[in-house]
Amino acid sequence: MAVIKETIIAKYGEIILKGGNRPRFEKLLVSNIQNALRNIGKCRITIKQAAIYVDEFDEDKIDLITKRMADVFGIVSVTRAALCEKSLNVIFDTAKEYLKDDLSMPQRFKVEAKRADKSFPMTSTELAIALGGMLDDQFPDIVCDVHEPETTVRCEVRERGAYIYIAQKCIKGQGGMPQGSGSRATLLLSGGIDSPVAGYMIAKRGVTIDAVNFFSFPYTSERAKEKVIELASIVARYTSKMNLYIVPFTEIQLQIRDKCPEEYMTLIMRRFMMRIAERIAKRNGSKALITGESVGQVASQTLAALDVTNAVVDMPVLQPLIGMDKLEVIQISERIGTYGTSILPYEDCCTVFTPKHPKINPKRGDVEKFEARLDIEELERQAVEDTELIEVYPS
Repeated sequence: MAVIKETIIAKYGEIILKGGNRPRFEKLLVSNIQNALRNIGKCRITIKQAAIYVDEFDEDKIDLITKRMADVFGIVSVTRAALCEKSLNVIFDTAKEYLKDDLSMPQRFKVEAKRADKSFPMTSTELAIALGGMLDDQFPDIVCDVHEPETTVRCEVRERGAYIYIAQKCIKGQGGMPQGSGSRATLLLSGGIDSPVAGYMIAKRGVTIDAVNFFSFPYTSERAKEKVIELASIVARYTSKMNLYIVPFTEIQLQIRDKCPEEYMTLIMRRFMMRIAERIAKRNGSKALITGESVGQVASQTLAALDVTNAVVDMPVLQPLIGMDKLEVIQISERIGTYGTSILPYEDCCTVFTPKHPKINPKRGDVEKFEARLDIEELERQAVEDTELIEVYPS
């Protein structure tokens, strides 16, 4: 009986296209994996031939390690695999033992082989045919079918040895680019469905994310604040950590309510949010703001309204959901784990002072005229000064 040594293989995608800059991205990806596994215990992470290997870990941690790695941006797939010597007989003995539970039931199968180590005496095709024949003889209930297999056995001959696994058991990774490879941006994070998804989508491109939330106590409760912190901690599963800035917004909203026409309240409130977020972003080295708008989803997201709100900032405003419908956004939120928290019934400041008939085709001049009734500079200065910083880690 072959002694099985199990390891983990992760494959990455876009990094392969980075040419001479590829080692920098690979180093960053390994660092992000180390952060994701930091509280799991000892393990060794190496990178060779466009693959990442994790070994020397406690056997009972292997499922947790694969799950954590699949959530690291830059990785497209993760799988458990048996590692053995680069000899056909040893490969067969290992595959026979490692895959006995998978191949014991009637099914169609095929073998795919990859010879990354060109010193191995067989070609990829020769190895696939030989191993497939051996497995077909060993397991009488399986039938070779290279066109429509139910199970695909993969054997990769690499520098350190031969790796054997079932393709269907690979866990799909997040893809994208390694966190930290794309500068920094600041997310306007509400308690709703859209903004966490927007933050996730920009973070997937390698951008480090900070978040700003506007909190209107006592009109919004501590439970609403806890909800936002929980959303940040879920997004942080993919980013390792997130700085969350909680901005006191009650006084600004009361001033807007008392001094500005009701139908312009949401627009003027949004303009304050954008300016305050930009102040915080610039102070912390962010290069852009991120928002969760989708054209036409609500009254404040018409093109005219977006023009009015985005006009008050100088830095780019990234809006990754702009052409998506709600069902598409919900599907992503369910997949990344934020949906269940987003729909908890705790209102955020955007829903507290909602006008009955909001202006849907505003003009900049009209908004600026009403906004001039407020001491914008002092209100924003005080809000930024009283902002609370919370360092959020993955939940």
